[in-house]
Amino acid sequence: MEKPKVVILCGGKGTRLREQTEFMPKALVRVGEMPVLWHVMKIYSYYGYNNFVLCLGYKGYMIKEYFMNLEWMENDFTLNLKSKSERIINHNSKVEDWTITFAETGLNTPTGGRIKKIEKYIQDENFFVTYCDGVSNVNIKNLYESHLKKNKIATLTVVHPMSQFGIIDVGNGLATSFKEKPHMEGLINGGFFVFNGKMFNYLKESSVLEEEPLRRLVKEKQLAVYEHKDFWACIDTFKDVERFNDMWEKGNRPWAVWK
Repeated sequence: MEKPKVVILCGGKGTRLREQTEFMPKALVRVGEMPVLWHVMKIYSYYGYNNFVLCLGYKGYMIKEYFMNLEWMENDFTLNLKSKSERIINHNSKVEDWTITFAETGLNTPTGGRIKKIEKYIQDENFFVTYCDGVSNVNIKNLYESHLKKNKIATLTVVHPMSQFGIIDVGNGLATSFKEKPHMEGLINGGFFVFNGKMFNYLKESSVLEEEPLRRLVKEKQLAVYEHKDFWACIDTFKDVERFNDMWEKGNRPWAVWK
């Protein structure tokens, strides 16, 4: 079975998270000691998908700098200022076995346009696409097998969103039940796409992925669905960042499938 590349959309400005994205791209907002982008990449890496294409835009140079400097930032090392042959000696170096292509896709390019711009980096028949701010314990291997089995151009992971509020059932003026932030009935786009290479025919540099391209696929009966019924969440606001960091510190890490 082929090992598709993983395309991650990292170019947005993250305006609803302005407290942090004024100074950094959303992909580098920290959950625990690592950026949310690292968490997303670890999910795919756990299933053996280690070849990534990062679609950069807003402050993309900071994402490049982060990964270029990752080894010495995350490990102990000795620096010999005089030596040429052994200038840096790493100690117990732990480095991810990842191959990363950093693709500049423009400051204001929409999501579909960013994918269109990295077409030249996709040689396999299929490829993954996801967002830099959504994490889940979705089984990527099963998602990919479902995509192959249904043999459609695109597969979209759908999830049940969690209510922001507690839900109270009422009868005869009394509360009959209380559910704290339950999962809701409907299904929403959870990201974690799989696309056949034919998907590029549905995209232009002006395309918003979630609008005309997906609608056209639906009309042509080429959009398969993979339903994920377990944990999924998106880091979209400062409140989300605080909640995720609190979960991480308490060891409540359902998306950390690699643990």
